[in-house]
Amino acid sequence: MKSYSLKRISIIVSLFLFLYACSKNKKEIEPVITQIPFTGNNPSAEPNLFPDSLGNIYLTWIEKNEKTSTLLYSKLENNKWSEPIKIASGDNWFVNWADFPQFVTNGKDGFLASILVKRGKSTYAYDIHLYHSTDGKNWNGPVILHDDGKEAEHGFVSMMPENNRVLISWLDGRNTAMENSDHDAHDHAGAMSVRAAYVDYHGNKLNEWELDNRVCDCCQTGIIQTHNGPVVIYRDRSTDEVRDISIARLQHEKWTEGKPIFEDNWIINGCPVNGPKLDAKGNIIAIAWYAEPKNNPEVKVIFSADGGESFNIPVKINDAKPTGRVDINMMDDSTAMISWIENEELKAMSVSKNGEKGNPFTISRISSKRSSGFPQMTRDGKSLIFAWTDVSDNMSIKTARVNF
Repeated sequence: MKSYSLKRISIIVSLFLFLYACSKNKKEIEPVITQIPFTGNNPSAEPNLFPDSLGNIYLTWIEKNEKTSTLLYSKLENNKWSEPIKIASGDNWFVNWADFPQFVTNGKDGFLASILVKRGKSTYAYDIHLYHSTDGKNWNGPVILHDDGKEAEHGFVSMMPENNRVLISWLDGRNTAMENSDHDAHDHAGAMSVRAAYVDYHGNKLNEWELDNRVCDCCQTGIIQTHNGPVVIYRDRSTDEVRDISIARLQHEKWTEGKPIFEDNWIINGCPVNGPKLDAKGNIIAIAWYAEPKNNPEVKVIFSADGGESFNIPVKINDAKPTGRVDINMMDDSTAMISWIENEELKAMSVSKNGEKGNPFTISRISSKRSSGFPQMTRDGKSLIFAWTDVSDNMSIKTARVNF
């Protein structure tokens, strides 16, 4: 009897160790990273990735010479980028490392792209110009998104296709413009606001809302569709200079008042230029962001199971001191992949809505300088596509596929 019990215990222990080893080995499997050659010219920067509902992946970027800036795009076909197609060019664009052009299509009604064009002589006065196309080859425009007519900042656009229209969010400086003031000095009369509007695929505005009249000056906005309706996220700004991430939701044709997704209580007297990103599957939302409360830099991920009405406890992602510049994609109903910059590396990691984290892995070395911009990540089936700016190689765009 004693011998039988010991034998039974031995079998159970062996089985446990075997399962533990299998689980450990499974977690330690390294993803396969394959470079995808970029087809544009150098110098190039400000890459952006967009996946349409038909499974197509598009890459946009800006090529700039001494006089002219040009916005181009390519489509990923058979793991190669197609020949670049020109969207627009100009000699008076506001080209910024953090405020890059946007591009969307629903695959049937047309294409829409945004750029920033200077207005007047002030450095920080520029408009959002929309360009549109029915076939992706011949582009028309521009159409100015906003109609306030102010020489002020307008930018940090997010766009999302919704049937035969596009929902756009942006930061708007109409309340900051002061008469007889030097806007280069950011001499604001009021705070930046975040606005949203529906437009058709010719850039015609269908309706517009102000979502929040006091927000951070230059952090990206984010926009996504849930089963309960669209949501917009942004970095808020209280009168005490608390700059946490907030969310607004479109419910029954009315936007809810913005509220924090989590109270970091990050007090900073200036914009960190480090906006949030989000993705959703149904009503499950995953949001990634950077914060530095009490001089403690953190990259975090938080999940919502009810379309952004409530949120779980956030999960801290970074090990060392991060630079931020996050992106995030839902891989399935319970797991998201997040990317960020830390220790001069573009890193990625899976995180589940129950707080379980995978092993972080490195996509590439990357500079933490502003000129390296914001790396982009999007899902292509079961793999991921990355795009980033390599400042060490004459300002060139690098792209890669990650298979698991």
